[in-house]
Amino acid sequence: MAKKNEEENIESLPGVGPKAAEKLRAAGYVDLMSIAAASAGELSAAAEIGEATSEKIITAARSKLKMGFKTADEVYEIRKQVGKITTGSKALDNLLNGGIETQAITETHGAFGSSKTQLAHQLAVNVQLPEEKGGLAGKAIYIDTEGTFRPERIVQMSKALDLDSDEVLKNILVARAYNSDHQVVLAEQSKDVIKEKNVKLLIVDSLTSLFRTDYSGRGELAARQQKLNRHLHTLQKISDLFNIAIYITNQVMSDPGMLFGDPTKPIGGNVLGHAATYRLYLRRAKGGKRVARLIDSPCLPEGEAIFQVTEDGIRD
Repeated sequence: MAKKNEEENIESLPGVGPKAAEKLRAAGYVDLMSIAAASAGELSAAAEIGEATSEKIITAARSKLKMGFKTADEVYEIRKQVGKITTGSKALDNLLNGGIETQAITETHGAFGSSKTQLAHQLAVNVQLPEEKGGLAGKAIYIDTEGTFRPERIVQMSKALDLDSDEVLKNILVARAYNSDHQVVLAEQSKDVIKEKNVKLLIVDSLTSLFRTDYSGRGELAARQQKLNRHLHTLQKISDLFNIAIYITNQVMSDPGMLFGDPTKPIGGNVLGHAATYRLYLRRAKGGKRVARLIDSPCLPEGEAIFQVTEDGIRD
């Protein structure tokens, strides 16, 4: 694992010494992908090196990342490795064609009390189930940005599934993020933990809360969206690299310009809209029920599922 991390460092590229690496990082070129996607002129200006050297650095980065084309059958073989985590509700699983998918980011958004966090807790338990019972026999990482993680809820859900609650708790790695920078760092650090600990699910609850706090006002919107975009690309890369599921919760805001229909819309704009593979809108319904609406997917039709939150967890 240490060797792999060394290979991914920008210092591993020919022509990048400690001083050049420092300047590149300060300019936002923090990994091989950001360098591979840059132009020689951009890199030259950022690190104060010649364009010919910049060209060699970019070529080396692209070579290390094996950036190129695959045949569709190769992609199909990779897709065969996709796993699914049951939500605990058959109706919700059917809506998602079997559950929360690996190699993908699944986002839920909705008003307070719509069960986004309840579903996060349930998935952290269910991922530990064997595959034949809808799990992936793996651990979960839970990045908590709002202080809403409750181990006692995990205990309730575990007992309902006849699991050893002490073992289930030990298999959930929790980190509390206190600002957006901390959140970004925790996502980066998770790479070192995932393979060592057999992690199959990464939860960020909630993705946008700290970004909204740290970047308030229209003047800071562009900076916020750029940083959020990089954070989402990190999460997607983790998902693809390690074949794990990413589950993120998102806040909503009211759109005063909406004259008809539901005025609530998710935070994050187009950046999050394009980054999330599956988007679910959760809302309360009568009698303690919840409605999940699938509003975006690359391969599934839009639709709705009704579920409820019981003492045992997410159920039909």
